[in-house]
Amino acid sequence: MVAGVAAFVSWLGASLVVLGDGRRALALGVLLATAGMTVIAWQTAGPLAAAAIAGGGAVAAARRFSSGADGWRIMPPGSTPRLVLCIAGGLIVLWIAAAVTTGPGASLRFTVMVVAGFSGARVLASDNASVLLTATSLLALVVALAGAFADGSGLWTYLAAALIAAGVGWLPQRTARAG
Repeated sequence: MVAGVAAFVSWLGASLVVLGDGRRALALGVLLATAGMTVIAWQTAGPLAAAAIAGGGAVAAARRFSSGADGWRIMPPGSTPRLVLCIAGGLIVLWIAAAVTTGPGASLRFTVMVVAGFSGARVLASDNASVLLTATSLLALVVALAGAFADGSGLWTYLAAALIAAGVGWLPQRTARAG
């Protein structure tokens, strides 16, 4: 039950990162996704891995809250495809995690697929630097969480992901221009 709620919270946070353009929405999205991933990491990899994910996500969320576009900016004009991605993508991933694949750990599979998929889609679809850095932070954390599928991934994976997630927010916020 707890793992299912944590997976839902992760989906909600990743959806906020997809649907929001303002720093408040992005920070809350990172916080929610991190909270869900922390619970999943605690159950699958132990308290030290969970603490690393929580710390990296908290620093990433705090940094995002202090920089970026003002306000919430949830579902700005033209964001209907993002809403469809959040709903349809969440349902498809839930179906894959719960019905298609077998064995324990459906909440871990759901969380990894939904956060990685939504963050990757946001990286590819956005040209806003703060959104790109936020999605990259979540990608780093979820890649470490995916290490829970393999036994013995160790604490170093989680610590490296936490450092990357925390450090990405300090990169200069400019958009690359060709030419």
